[in-house]
Amino acid sequence: MGKDQPPKRLSGYLDRRVMLILPLGFASGLPLLLTFSTLSAWLATAAISRAAIGAFAIVGTPYALKFLWSPLIDRLPPPIPIGRRRGWGLAIQVALVAAMLALGRCDPKHHLSLMGSLALLVAFLSASQDIVIDAYRVELLTADQQGPGAGMVQTGYRIGMLVAGAGALIIAAQAGWFAAYAAMAGLMSIGMLVFIFGPEPTTLIEAVEGLPGGYDAVRRWFATAVLGPFADFMRRPLWPAVLIFIFAYKLGEAMAGVMAMPLYVAIGFSLEQIAAISKLFGFVATVVGGLAGGYVTQKLGVVRALLLCGILQSAGNLFYVLQAVGGHHLGYLALCVTAENLTGAMAGAALVAYISDLCSPAFTATQYALLSSLAAVGRTMIASAGGLLAQQLGWVRFFLMTTIITIPALILLVWIARRGGMASIEHSNRVASAAG
Repeated sequence: MGKDQPPKRLSGYLDRRVMLILPLGFASGLPLLLTFSTLSAWLATAAISRAAIGAFAIVGTPYALKFLWSPLIDRLPPPIPIGRRRGWGLAIQVALVAAMLALGRCDPKHHLSLMGSLALLVAFLSASQDIVIDAYRVELLTADQQGPGAGMVQTGYRIGMLVAGAGALIIAAQAGWFAAYAAMAGLMSIGMLVFIFGPEPTTLIEAVEGLPGGYDAVRRWFATAVLGPFADFMRRPLWPAVLIFIFAYKLGEAMAGVMAMPLYVAIGFSLEQIAAISKLFGFVATVVGGLAGGYVTQKLGVVRALLLCGILQSAGNLFYVLQAVGGHHLGYLALCVTAENLTGAMAGAALVAYISDLCSPAFTATQYALLSSLAAVGRTMIASAGGLLAQQLGWVRFFLMTTIITIPALILLVWIARRGGMASIEHSNRVASAAG
């Protein structure tokens, strides 16, 4: 039996439903950089001021606020009648393709305000797509498939980001920015095919027949669709501690990641050297890390995987210390990039599986949007102080600090698990037992 277990565990990635998550992860990650670094590169080549380029960062707000409209997607009937999740997913993706094409047709020198509005629309539709994809994944997969599913969605997401980053820049250099954005819009068809031909998840609730009429009907709908997910979450034991854990789990990685590029530049690496190392080692490490994180989650269970991946994630920041001490050395740079992407992707996959495990079947979209938004807000708010801390502490002490800052979150996770909180020890053990 022991000899048969490794292929059995790995076969989780070959299940048809798990494999459907990879193209959906790709579709989820593709639009992000089109309103972030790729858009910034376009504006910079058009000689737009740095202040104006910086102001475009606000278009990413929908990703942190998506939980506000997730109840509508969770409960209202979809515009396309092919199932609640597939119908909403396909409708949003069609609108997203149109918005990406419209953004690509703009001229920064003459339509800067319009570009800002369209970029905000792309981000809003992309965040809305994420709501559907996350709910679809959680509802489609069984409990023991959530680990491989998390690995698949993380891997697809990172590939989508790479294509929308390096791929779009290459196309823009050869054929112009509209061709680049049009190509990205065309690649959204990969995700559309899943919603067109894939299965509709079986859920415990049905969509309501539209927005209700009358005060009492509206009040009941609001109580069920909007307040219900939050009330359901807050009825569970230790829920405040769980929110704090999700907020803090990836803070150290995020703070280190924000200052990684300034460290490399300060040491004297050229942008070409950083790009070459990142594309080669970073991409491979990210894919391996995402799949490994899903495998470890399936093998050990969610809680143990979070602990293991969290420790590895923190230890990975020590390579920045090696880089800071060792100076301009391409081997150290390769180690840094590999460790950052490998451990970060592993921890990300484990966290995705954990958040998925917390969601009630009746409120999947809203609760997942809320919890994932909390993780994003935590990383953004705290990591933004990384520059000031690095300036005050120096490189070595700063990266040592990022190595230990996640330890309280790991201790909190152990405390939650031992008290039978929302970490669901029984489920974690059941997944581990099923895997081996």
